[in-house]
Amino acid sequence: MKTKTQYIIVTILCLMLSGCADSVNLNQTAAMPPVGFWYGFWHGMILPFAWFISLFDSDVAIYAVYNNGGWYDFGFMLGVGSLRTFFSSSSNK
Repeated sequence: MKTKTQYIIVTILCLMLSGCADSVNLNQTAAMPPVGFWYGFWHGMILPFAWFISLFDSDVAIYAVYNNGGWYDFGFMLGVGSLRTFFSSSSNK
């Protein structure tokens, strides 16, 4: 019962926080400063929600095209990995 409550709380929290995701027109990306590690980490954390929303809304993307390269990618992969770690460790209890 405790893990089910944790899943519900984490899901609600992630949905609320994913509302803070940045929306940028593709034409505006050339003028924007590139984003780095922390944006990549955040985008990796909200990947499942952003992906689901992107199925229904073409204005939502799961990856920032205006990134600085390797550091953004590293943060993105850590963000995705942290979700995997969280869900696998909570299911083993």
